[in-house]
Amino acid sequence: MDPVNEISQVTSDSARLRKLARMTETQKARRRGRTDWTGEPAAIYCRISHVNDDDQTGVDRQERICRDIAERLGVTVSHDMIYVDNNRSAWQRNRKRTGWDELLEAARSGHVRHILTYHPDRLMRQPRDLEELLQIADDHNITLHGEANQRDLADPDDRFFLRIEVAHACRSSDDTSRRLKDALIERAQDGKPHTGKRRYGYDKSGTAIIEAEAKIVREIFVRYLNGDSTTALAVDLNRRQERTALGLEWNTYNVEAILRSRHVAGIRVFRGEEIGRGDWPAVIERGMWDEAQERMSYRAAASRGRFVPKHPYILRGLVICKGCGNRMGGSGGKYMCNRQRRNDSQRCYRTASGAPLEQFVTDAAIKLLEELDVSSDESASVLSAEDQASVEADREELSELRDMWNKRELKTSEYRAMKKTVEARISKIEKRLVVRPAAEVLHGLIGPDARQSWDLLEEAKDYARMNAVLRFLFAAVIIEEGSSKGRYFDFGRVEIEPNPLSAP
Repeated sequence: MDPVNEISQVTSDSARLRKLARMTETQKARRRGRTDWTGEPAAIYCRISHVNDDDQTGVDRQERICRDIAERLGVTVSHDMIYVDNNRSAWQRNRKRTGWDELLEAARSGHVRHILTYHPDRLMRQPRDLEELLQIADDHNITLHGEANQRDLADPDDRFFLRIEVAHACRSSDDTSRRLKDALIERAQDGKPHTGKRRYGYDKSGTAIIEAEAKIVREIFVRYLNGDSTTALAVDLNRRQERTALGLEWNTYNVEAILRSRHVAGIRVFRGEEIGRGDWPAVIERGMWDEAQERMSYRAAASRGRFVPKHPYILRGLVICKGCGNRMGGSGGKYMCNRQRRNDSQRCYRTASGAPLEQFVTDAAIKLLEELDVSSDESASVLSAEDQASVEADREELSELRDMWNKRELKTSEYRAMKKTVEARISKIEKRLVVRPAAEVLHGLIGPDARQSWDLLEEAKDYARMNAVLRFLFAAVIIEEGSSKGRYFDFGRVEIEPNPLSAP
């Protein structure tokens, strides 16, 4: 071996041994009960599962205790190293805990040497959360401090006891969940209402009537049975500045929700099934409620038969309101934003006259059909070599992300976010594949005689075929706000977004 390289190798080995020795001594010191942590960075984590609105007593008390611990240990807690999850369960697997995620990110970046918490069950009540923290601690020698004890997350004995504590906490939460479910079943059997958001007409318990709201409920049922529409009811309630149980404006949908509510008729429902009479006073008699349900069903059926559109609306499913991003449906010879029927502040009034818009889009389609070339069977259904390579690379990345998640190198939230990003890239490229049957959809419509062929479709009133062709050619017809008002259609407010197709 070259003498210079040999000296370099010896120096490198010596440095590695010294580093290993320091780590070993550090771990030994920690296990002997090291107390000289003065100035080392620490983070505080506080959590409480259920609190009343604006009640911060639980987490405030935890923070005060943790600050006392920090002062006793001599560690430093900066103002941005206090993480709180108020009214957040650590047992529910699908519950988002922002404070917990931010704490893990700070620990993963090496900004934390100590974690202070009232008790380990404030941090986690699921074994997988503990394992995620232990994995981070392996790289950063993190110590966990509570009111009664401390745990060195690098020490095998402390890890063992922590696993037992978390498993016990998880079992305790499972038992609590089972008792709560049993209690819900008992409440249903006793005819007591299900808890949750306050129902209009009742207090939070769902058992005491609020007479001012009950009067509105009765008015809604009576006026609806007398012929008023849900839209008219919503408009009138908003005019009188009445508000829903959540303090929102009325619209067609929450008026219908009142009409369909079984609670106002004193009907107890459990898991979607009617199980009998509820043990609370009804606002509406059962007979009136049944009549309202029958009337709603009748009106819906009558509407379907009475209001068969006379205009074919060949752009259905294509027209988009650029203002709010919603689709625009056909009615009264116009395309109107779907928020047109709302009766609150989110209502959108954007419309576009049907006949000129359809003619404009049809002319664009015919011009494209005259020039379109799909003579090659594979021309519109095969990705380029570059796109295929990109998709293959993304699929390999998905596989790697899955392996990293299985090995706990990525937490679940990170894996899902990265997976969603990669899958979006794949989807965007694969949309270039025209998997629709081009030969059938466009048969007989391509070439210099495209306009005559289209006229034949109109004469045959084959509106379904016309809509299918337009959907094949175009991804969306986007309607902007009109720049001027007048008798003539403003074609400048129309943007046609084409689908990727093969052309000469």
